[in-house]
Amino acid sequence: MKEALFYNKKEEKRTACYLCNHGCVISPGKRGLCGVRENIDGTLFSLVYGKIVAENLDPIEKKPLFHFLPSTSSYSISTVGCNFFCLHCQNWQISQYPHLTHGEITGDPRTPEDIVEAALKRGARSISYTYVEPTIFYEFARDCAILAKEKNLKNVFVSNGYMTKQVIDDMAGLIDAINIDIKSFSNKFYIDVCKAKVKPVLDNVKYCWEKGIWTEVTTLLIPELNDSEEELLNIAKFIYDISPDMPWHVSAFSPNYQMREKDRTPNSTIKIARDIGLRVGLNYVYEGNIPGLGKENTYCPECSRINVERYGFTITKNIIKDGKCGYCGTEIKGVWE
Repeated sequence: MKEALFYNKKEEKRTACYLCNHGCVISPGKRGLCGVRENIDGTLFSLVYGKIVAENLDPIEKKPLFHFLPSTSSYSISTVGCNFFCLHCQNWQISQYPHLTHGEITGDPRTPEDIVEAALKRGARSISYTYVEPTIFYEFARDCAILAKEKNLKNVFVSNGYMTKQVIDDMAGLIDAINIDIKSFSNKFYIDVCKAKVKPVLDNVKYCWEKGIWTEVTTLLIPELNDSEEELLNIAKFIYDISPDMPWHVSAFSPNYQMREKDRTPNSTIKIARDIGLRVGLNYVYEGNIPGLGKENTYCPECSRINVERYGFTITKNIIKDGKCGYCGTEIKGVWE
């Protein structure tokens, strides 16, 4: 347990948390919506500091990040808790753990030194804060990230994008890359499915890019909920207006948690989404969860030749040199080394 960052003390020992855009005002003895930040006698504490429930060495492509240190491994960690309540969450056992267990907090004790040492020992080039929304364990992620920088490791967030701009300001220079889910372009979807709002997410995609954090976007397409051509067009146009060089991953939904009645996303829907992105003018649109179709490759936006060839999370070819196309020399945006 550690005193939280990003909160103000108010009258009657209440605390106003501004870690994320829920903006919880928390009374003594109560917690925020994330379930892991508690007001104890007028001071807000992170209950999950150093309590790790998942540690894995993942390919960076799994985040997914396709334009950030390809073919490298990222040491991935998580605590319990989340500030979203997505009905289709793939990691609901840990993201919703505090709510499912009436407030229990679990996890193995780890220090930032433990995490960085484990990452270095296993040959990782980065540490990823992932599996649940990492903003909810920001105090621990931040301490790890500071130490990681000293050891020449990069830092990655895999996020729902609901943090405040103050947090992004603090992240800049510490967090090198982020993948943000744009789960839908509809506020109704966010309210009904995630118990959140869409505007802060869209604002933060743009703000992370402007702050120099390498940003990629993922949209998980759920049949009949967020997969209409109009909605996909709106998302593609939104990304394009920020930068045509921002990668967009369109991924297939699989039934899970409280959406087990839904069918898996057809391959044809993923193809339509990619075609829409390319038609709008995005340079890099990737089909996720469907290895082998050749749509996970990175093509030069100028000469259209394959520079990075992928099969699932495996790189079979990479001819990008100094951030440029190996054939024609056109710049291919990303962090390549």
